[in-house]
Amino acid sequence: MRLRLDLLEQMTEQDLLEEVLANNPRYKPEPRFSKTGVGSLLSASTEQRAQEEARSTALIRRLETRASVAGKRRA
Repeated sequence: MRLRLDLLEQMTEQDLLEEVLANNPRYKPEPRFSKTGVGSLLSASTEQRAQEEARSTALIRRLETRASVAGKRRA
């Protein structure tokens, strides 16, 4: 996947929150008496990877739409 820096201007807090919540079940909290202070990220299944790809594609399309609308307003 290419990194689309040109679309970062169009990202909203809501877009980020949706991605965080979608990946949240994969995080395993640290043990209660752990000294590291961090948790870990569980491996994703094939189904989760497919869902991630679909979310990513949908997000890119939304951002491209926002960018084109913003460009029309500037012109």
